[in-house]
Amino acid sequence: MQPFWKKLLGAVGIASFSLLGSTLAMSSAQAKQVELRAELGSPVIEAGKKQTTFLKIALTGFKLDDESDRTPANIAIVLDKSGSMGGDKLQSAKQAARMAVNLLNDNDIISIISYDSTVNVLVPATKVSDKKAIHRAIDRMRSNGKTALFAGVSKGAAEIRKFLDKDRVNRVILLSDGQANVGPSSPSQLGDLGASLSKDGITVTTIGLGTGYNEDLMANLAGYSDGNHAFVKDAEDLAKIFKYEFGDVLSVVAQDVEIKIQCKNGIKPIRILGRDGTILGQTVKTNMSQLYSEQEKFVLIEVEVPAGRAKQQVSLADVSVAYQNMQSNQQDKLADNMTIAYSASQADVRRALNRSVEVTATKQVANEASKEALRLRDQGQLKEAQEVLKGSARVIKRKAEQLGGSEAGLLNSFSSSISEDANTIMEEKDWNQNRKSLKARQYKLDKQQSY
Repeated sequence: MQPFWKKLLGAVGIASFSLLGSTLAMSSAQAKQVELRAELGSPVIEAGKKQTTFLKIALTGFKLDDESDRTPANIAIVLDKSGSMGGDKLQSAKQAARMAVNLLNDNDIISIISYDSTVNVLVPATKVSDKKAIHRAIDRMRSNGKTALFAGVSKGAAEIRKFLDKDRVNRVILLSDGQANVGPSSPSQLGDLGASLSKDGITVTTIGLGTGYNEDLMANLAGYSDGNHAFVKDAEDLAKIFKYEFGDVLSVVAQDVEIKIQCKNGIKPIRILGRDGTILGQTVKTNMSQLYSEQEKFVLIEVEVPAGRAKQQVSLADVSVAYQNMQSNQQDKLADNMTIAYSASQADVRRALNRSVEVTATKQVANEASKEALRLRDQGQLKEAQEVLKGSARVIKRKAEQLGGSEAGLLNSFSSSISEDANTIMEEKDWNQNRKSLKARQYKLDKQQSY
């Protein structure tokens, strides 16, 4: 039977993954659980030398079969109605907001906030029982004034807090088409706001419309709260993006996910790719705000492995995960561990490669290079930025040749897109739009965003 939210939203089917490793549970036997899979890119490495490999900790949300299983939502939709939002933009925003309200039921809570130079609460936080009244409030919006973005998000969070509950999906969904020009307006200030809201269990999704908004600000606000971020070029696509966003909202199965990786036997963690986290000695800690039904999210860590003897096998790391199960309303715990083996045979090393993890690692490393290229481009070093991307495309192609098979096709396609970015990054024409698109793609790869 097709899950209810896929029927509702017309979403594309998502592959499910099998559970590897041991699972320790505190929830009832009837409740479903998140699946944990801890894997190494190179589970067998060449003996006699120090080297690096990638550790992937993947979590996949369990399946929801029907609407009664889903977590109730507590949503604040925060809509820009400044002067630049006039005409088709505001009409499309209203249409998208009305559609989103229709996807909710009377177990959900909604608030609607509009902002220009000031902030207006059109619908205070309330159960979604009278949808027509909520629609009428949305329809009364008129465009005018400047963009008090910080205040709009803060007011949305205040409405969320009226019914803040760890057993709900607490989320602010922000739409803006312009620069924040009233109140705090820097990417760092909005990032701090996102981090503060995250501590309260509130995530922020940011939707940038057109080419007038600050993508660094919007990405920071979403990123520090572990929410979604999207660039919408044309207002007519807003309804589609809202549909995708509510596909996530309506399929949350776990929240407050805490991940700890304890490396052993001289294994040294070097860096976490894509996600924020801490490395203290041999201990790595990171968090995820939410997991969605039948979707995978992961943490990728590069580790340094000391030299070993042929045929030696050592324990590499213990992994522990704790999360709030939204079906059982209890905390679940998962655990797994990994070992690594040494071999004198290059053929053994090649045969043991985990091709899926190698593809993931290649993309994540390339994404770090893409962010470095963007930093160089912002400093006016166009040629240097292009060289970073060209070099990244070559590395991806070499990995494709090494892996072969279907993985080669995936990586060659990815390499081509990086090569296109290398050309685009030199162009002044349409750079504002292209930068927003690039930033959104970087964000999606970092967070494994579903849309």
